[in-house]
Amino acid sequence: MKAPLLKAFAPYMQAQSNLASQAIRPQLPAVTISRETAAGAVTIAKMVAERLDRREEGYDDRCPWAVFDRNLAEKVLEDHNLPTKLKEFMPEDAISPVDDVLEELLGLHPSQWTLVQHTIETVLRLAALGNVVLVGMGANLITTRLKHVLHVRLVAPLDRRQRHAEQYYHLSPKDAVEFVRKHDLARRRFVRRYFNSDIEDPLAYDLTINTGQIGFAETARIIAEGVAGLKSRLEHKAA
Repeated sequence: MKAPLLKAFAPYMQAQSNLASQAIRPQLPAVTISRETAAGAVTIAKMVAERLDRREEGYDDRCPWAVFDRNLAEKVLEDHNLPTKLKEFMPEDAISPVDDVLEELLGLHPSQWTLVQHTIETVLRLAALGNVVLVGMGANLITTRLKHVLHVRLVAPLDRRQRHAEQYYHLSPKDAVEFVRKHDLARRRFVRRYFNSDIEDPLAYDLTINTGQIGFAETARIIAEGVAGLKSRLEHKAA
């Protein structure tokens, strides 16, 4: 049985199955979004997908865009036939990572290194299918050599992010400050540990956007325009 968060992607997977039957088709683009905590990544990713879907309305063979954020963990577990209870061990922003050797010695679950390898395989497969927005999990580094993927980094002033965390996660001002600090640190640690990279390296991204200055809607428009340009280049190359 599919995990609850994955049921919404049935139309996407069905469309991909239909496209796979075509002998020749242009490579579909994909997007990765890396973000500072509470910079609006999930909201913006969904707005980008909606914008791109509207661009393709009326095409019989169109494939809807799908956003993978927290549900990416469920997709990884499904792809590798692992129990859904392992989802709690997979977040890139886990505040207190457990020692991998201890995990395996106790037989609790596959090590973090094993789960990250599974994540890499699933991210590469989804990126190859195209028409996906992949949020976090080092997706930009996993797909860095793929020419059909647009890599985006979202940032915002700390005070803006703290206020957004208060509203989005229903936190007190004090808890929002701690939430942003801890998750920023955990994501930097995840990327450093498993990809030996700096999450803030500007050369790892095609676009870096200050959502506190630009706003969510305008940020989504800029990303969608970048994807449209990328798609045009891919179609021209395939012609």
